[in-house]
Amino acid sequence: MSKDNTDHLRAELKSLADTLEEVLSSSGDKSKEELTKLRSKAERALKESRYRLTETGDVIARQTREAASRADEYVKENPWTGVGIGAAVGVVLGVLLTRR
Repeated sequence: MSKDNTDHLRAELKSLADTLEEVLSSSGDKSKEELTKLRSKAERALKESRYRLTETGDVIARQTREAASRADEYVKENPWTGVGIGAAVGVVLGVLLTRR
């Protein structure tokens, strides 16, 4: 996940949390009209956040597929290197697990 995507996701979640916090904190002392406006604002923020989070999820899924495809191509072009890397990872994991 790129830094831009991470920053965008954090900003989106912060915006949603701020909007919902505003609705919850001010719902006790507002008129019905003001509550309706706040509710509409919260619903809009939630809808926009869901849309943007879906977009971000799609980007992450695409990036993951691309990385997996590149790894697959690399292993097909360099099978012994892939075997060596797999063996090295296995040894490291084995050492780490036996230390516990």
